[in-house]
Amino acid sequence: MGLVSKDDGWRVPDRTWERMVGLLPARPSHPLGCHNPRVPDRCAMDAILLVLRTGMQWNALNATGICTSSSAHRRFQEWVEAGVFAEFWRQGLLAYDELQGIEWEWLSCDGAMGKAPLGGEGTGPNPTDRAKKGRSDPSSATVRASRSGSRSPARTKTTSSSSARPSKAS
Repeated sequence: MGLVSKDDGWRVPDRTWERMVGLLPARPSHPLGCHNPRVPDRCAMDAILLVLRTGMQWNALNATGICTSSSAHRRFQEWVEAGVFAEFWRQGLLAYDELQGIEWEWLSCDGAMGKAPLGGEGTGPNPTDRAKKGRSDPSSATVRASRSGSRSPARTKTTSSSSARPSKAS
């Protein structure tokens, strides 16, 4: 058993689980007909909601003893694809509307999607796109890091031919 051995307040309450269990899709069949025993749906849901509520990493689930991270993440993907969470959210909104009332005419939604204003091909190397060249303006980290402050590369045997030298006859 892991660190969480009893109900610690992070588990799905029974009343909520009764509403959720009807939304879950049927258990998929294994192509070979045999496999390891499947983690109970309630344990998987407890693990998924723990990750979503706390922001912890999926792999941290292994230390809790609720469910393995791979089982929880696999089940999360299955249930998202099946629309379980969207339907549970919809039913919750409808239930709240019946009990309390939602003034739908006062709701609004706003947002914008677009490219980053300074993005583009010259954004520079980072962990996700190392193939890009990087920024070439003076505020670039490579220019600031250079000792001379020059943006041109240091002259070497291959770049210091007579044609590459600046003319002094001005």
